[in-house]
Amino acid sequence: MDIKFLGTGTSHGVPVAGCSCGTCTSLDPKNRRYRTSLMIRDKGSAIIIDTPAEFRLRTLEYKIERIDALLITHAHSDHIAGLDDIRRYNELQASSIPAYCDAETASEIRKRFGYIFEDTQEGGGKPKVDLVETAPYSKFYVNQTQIQLLPVMHGEIKISAFKARKFAYVTDVSHIPEETFNCLKGVEVLVLDALRHEPHPTHFSVNQALEAAAKIKAKKVFFTHIAHALEHNKTEASLPEGVKLAYDGLELNIED
Repeated sequence: MDIKFLGTGTSHGVPVAGCSCGTCTSLDPKNRRYRTSLMIRDKGSAIIIDTPAEFRLRTLEYKIERIDALLITHAHSDHIAGLDDIRRYNELQASSIPAYCDAETASEIRKRFGYIFEDTQEGGGKPKVDLVETAPYSKFYVNQTQIQLLPVMHGEIKISAFKARKFAYVTDVSHIPEETFNCLKGVEVLVLDALRHEPHPTHFSVNQALEAAAKIKAKKVFFTHIAHALEHNKTEASLPEGVKLAYDGLELNIED
């Protein structure tokens, strides 16, 4: 299984508009963060987690030629604003694309992207997305890849994390239910939300993320959804062994 981070930034992205802090003015490419998204390549399938506003830019930069499925964590704009750009892959593949999410997320997508699901003129084309409402803790397959939807809390909102064999992706989280913790135990590579050092009502701080990672006991942990408060090199130097900050373009290989 191959993993590629398409974006690792918080909802503002980094640099933040109008900010002159050290991270936002840094020339280090690891401090330039598009909104959070990720690609999984496994057994011939290409799976995308979330479609933020920069999604099209990443498909061009990283030469993404096929998408077999979408996994959508929740319906906040920084995670779904680029959904319309799926239509190009409908053309390339001559098919619709399944999008797996919980029922609440599916409902929000139908509201915000109503034109996709209504009988209206095509114009330049409309995305053909099959929303697959997926129950908490259920398992499903994208071709030969088994995935499990795991509920977590984003403030007061229940959203979705995803697990694929030895890999798990848990972003925008402020609380992990005990049953989800139990499902995450045994993963070898964990991607986990860590917004900043200070507490936040809807995201893990660095210390909270470290506590959750220690409980899950993954061999490798990569923090994502990172705010400009965390400069890459300085922050990574302070993290324990086995824990790193992810960055846009980072590639991982997870052996079976």
